[in-house]
Amino acid sequence: PQGQANKYFRNMEKKNKMKIIKLTDADFVRTLENSIQFGTPVLLENVLEELDPTIEPLLLKQTFKQGGVMCMRLGDATIEYSKDFRFYITTKLPNPHYMPETAVKVTLLNFMITQDGLQDQLLGIVVAQERPDLEEEKSALILQGAENKRKLAETEDKILEVLSAEGNILENQEGIQVLKDAKIISNDIEEKQKIAEETEKRIDEARAGYTSTAWKSSILFFAISSLANIEPMYQ
Repeated sequence: PQGQANKYFRNMEKKNKMKIIKLTDADFVRTLENSIQFGTPVLLENVLEELDPTIEPLLLKQTFKQGGVMCMRLGDATIEYSKDFRFYITTKLPNPHYMPETAVKVTLLNFMITQDGLQDQLLGIVVAQERPDLEEEKSALILQGAENKRKLAETEDKILEVLSAEGNILENQEGIQVLKDAKIISNDIEEKQKIAEETEKRIDEARAGYTSTAWKSSILFFAISSLANIEPMYQ
């Protein structure tokens, strides 16, 4: 209800030029058809508890091959279906209840913000405003950590591939070199992680000075949000 999901999907698919539609748009079906054909992601905003029957084939992924091409029938039109197409649906309803027949067609995610979650977000905003250097360093550490995990996973896959190969591993020069490289990469990642942990600890200590501001702001947000329970005029 606070728009967290919309913001998340917009940022995630920004580079893919995601289309934003609503069921009330006059051309929402045309936009959907074009996006399905060209593999452009689509975000359907502000739905209620009942979904439009037009998107039923999409939710059920009712694809079929026609002339060697994957297709889908949407309304009266038969269109090509791109494997790159992605479909997101969001609602502003605070506590929606979807029927089981709808729930089984989609993956439901709850983006309802909690006080702890909001406090953490607000802390990031405050620190970014007061100490942008710290926030940039924090973001860089998160990205570096993800990249290190990816490299480690690739290294482990290569090791498994070498160990599962037929023949004597001691006679496999390429396999021995892979193991040596894996050891170097693993040690390098371990050293980087140690430095990252020390840096993150220093950053968190500096960020802690702004925690009270984020905590008070989160309380204020939820207090104002709750006013609608007292008087509908505050909605």
